[in-house]
Amino acid sequence: MIKARPLIVRLRNFVGDTVLSLPALRLLQEHGHRLELVGKGWARSLLEAEGWPVHVRPAGLRERVAQLRELRRRLVAEDPGFDGRSNTLLLPYAFSAALDGRLAGLHSEGHAGEGRSGLLRRAHARREGRHALQEYWELACDFLGIEAEPPESIGLRVSEAQRERARALLAAQGIAPGRFVLICPFANGRVEFLDRSWPAFPEFVRKLHAAGRRVVIVPGPAEVQGARDLYPAATRLEGVALGDYNALLQLAGVVVANDTGPAHMTAGVGARLLSIWGPVDADRWAPWGPTVTLLRRQPGWVGVDEVQSAVDQALPWAATAAAALAAASASPR
Repeated sequence: MIKARPLIVRLRNFVGDTVLSLPALRLLQEHGHRLELVGKGWARSLLEAEGWPVHVRPAGLRERVAQLRELRRRLVAEDPGFDGRSNTLLLPYAFSAALDGRLAGLHSEGHAGEGRSGLLRRAHARREGRHALQEYWELACDFLGIEAEPPESIGLRVSEAQRERARALLAAQGIAPGRFVLICPFANGRVEFLDRSWPAFPEFVRKLHAAGRRVVIVPGPAEVQGARDLYPAATRLEGVALGDYNALLQLAGVVVANDTGPAHMTAGVGARLLSIWGPVDADRWAPWGPTVTLLRRQPGWVGVDEVQSAVDQALPWAATAAAALAAASASPR
């Protein structure tokens, strides 16, 4: 049996991009690489069920370089050929990612641009008109020297332990799997200087509540007060780790989301997603997968009644699917 070759992969700094890079990461693994991921602290929880080690990237340059040097030292001790080949793949486009690798003595590959090509062992051109998932996939293909088509679904893994914790959170609130609407109304920051937040979200949630729908919101640390102020009728599940959030998304009847990281998580785990889209380029950034329905109008935004109608259509299917999943889980193997 051929021993897998260690490969350092620098993740991007955003949840959505990390989810979209999963097919590329699996492709690298399938072609004989043992991944050592470097990224933000939340990546450990997000990717917990995938089983890859995640090294949390420090903030300062000196600390980042020291971390990579120590990781390089350990990997050379495990694999003497590590320093004799390209041993790092950079998913970020930033100059700083390439500089960190060069100062640590790594042989990095990544996309050209940002004036960083001279810091890379090999720089790859970014192809125009690609979805972000395709960009990461094609970078992995270029690194491997192969041609392949990306998968239809991302397949972000959710562990049974994560599902059990998610079921317990729901049970404590008297909520049955498949019988609730999970909303992701926040979209921190802007893309291409455009606002990604559907302005009618508060009105939409008030109408759902008036119609007797159970609405759940899982705010991030910076979103807790906003969730309390804007969505008082929703059941708030605060302080949830991203891995358990993946399970909650999978257990939802339907997820309604802005252009935001949890929308990509929803598509990643194969949950039913109504993705409300505004002015940002959907061809490049929309969630990826067959369970995604894009709701958009050009110009402007989709109306509340249309989204509510889509929810009404989705929930009966979701309840049936949840019952089937529960029955399958209870069947003897």
